[in-house]
Amino acid sequence: MNQDLGAVTNVSHVEVRRISIAPATTGGAHMHNGPVFGTIESGSVTFQIGSGEEIVLTAGDVFYEPAGVVVSKFDTGDEPVVFLGYFLLEDGAVPEIEFTS
Repeated sequence: MNQDLGAVTNVSHVEVRRISIAPATTGGAHMHNGPVFGTIESGSVTFQIGSGEEIVLTAGDVFYEPAGVVVSKFDTGDEPVVFLGYFLLEDGAVPEIEFTS
């Protein structure tokens, strides 16, 4: 992946988290306070940014969630999913998730 971050210039640190989600979980539309990169370690998710194309991510796939943009789907399949999330953050910030309707 080679991702342009546009106007993101105040990144002071990256927090990495290993996240596990149960099978058949509907993640719900959400946004983050900073850009998020991820790598699927196991399982699969249906992934969609805004009204863009739905794609299925499986082990080894990478993804990008821009800051302040709605991630419409991050839904697990029949197995649990484990992924590494890389949260790019401004000085003093912690990763935040805001669920939207």
